[in-house]
Amino acid sequence: MTDLPTRSIDLKAVLSGSSPTADHSEGMSYLQSVPRRIVTLYLPLTIIVVVLLFPFYWMALTAVKPDEQLLDMETYNPFWTWSPTFKHFHKLLFESYYPHWLWNTMYVAVCATVLSIFASVLAAYAIVRLRYKGAHLVGGLIFLAYLVPPSILFIPLATVVFQYGLFDSPLALILTYPTILIPFSTWLLMGYFKTIPFELEECALIDGASRWQILVKIVLPLAVPGLISAFIFCFTLCWNEFIYALTFLQSTSNKTVPVAIVNEFVDGDIYRWGSLMAGALAGSLPLVILYAFFVEHYVSAMTGAVKE
Repeated sequence: MTDLPTRSIDLKAVLSGSSPTADHSEGMSYLQSVPRRIVTLYLPLTIIVVVLLFPFYWMALTAVKPDEQLLDMETYNPFWTWSPTFKHFHKLLFESYYPHWLWNTMYVAVCATVLSIFASVLAAYAIVRLRYKGAHLVGGLIFLAYLVPPSILFIPLATVVFQYGLFDSPLALILTYPTILIPFSTWLLMGYFKTIPFELEECALIDGASRWQILVKIVLPLAVPGLISAFIFCFTLCWNEFIYALTFLQSTSNKTVPVAIVNEFVDGDIYRWGSLMAGALAGSLPLVILYAFFVEHYVSAMTGAVKE
């Protein structure tokens, strides 16, 4: 009978495909030789990094190229310049409304994102935790609403915006962006709230806490990575949105960056590539900074809130 524990351990090891004393270092020995590391690790990583960073390099290069080098690819090197200039950035920042466009984009993105996250938190918590008939059906219908393309919604929304006197106002975007932000954010937070053990809320209910106290003091602190993920998604979508901003905003001073740089730096069939790329590069920096600071929370949101 004394051999039973040892045999059971060996059986588990056999079923799992490894020995009791294996430290899995054998598999990593495959990467010890330099040629194998180059083929299986360094070469794929190099290709991925080049593919991901090349658009930013091309934008930065075009933004600092003189005008005569932008289209003459035969005389000048298309991938490098020996005479960089900041003329395009100067024109962008001091001879256009670009700082004001950047402020409009930030204002609309932050307001629409906060409004959407607030509504999504309430909707997701109600669907996941409050037991009522048809809760799962409601959750599925909310996600299906996200699949409706904005190119169909902007036509009836334009009529509503015009009738309420919101046309050519940032408020029009703040109130219409949640139609495309809330469905996906609610679906994302629903999946995250399900990973939080319900026993925590039961204990709070027994102690006399209300649903609002449970949501604010228990659920939301545990769901911070999920909230950050939803915030990044909503903010990015608002920052890059084009169709609604093109339809609802008319005057130059009220436009957002994606629409403004296309409308103001394209004259018929003449594209001012230097200013266009400078505006695109400067407009992408806030998103890069946002992802750089919160990438860990964004990744952790994909793995769940609390491990039981």
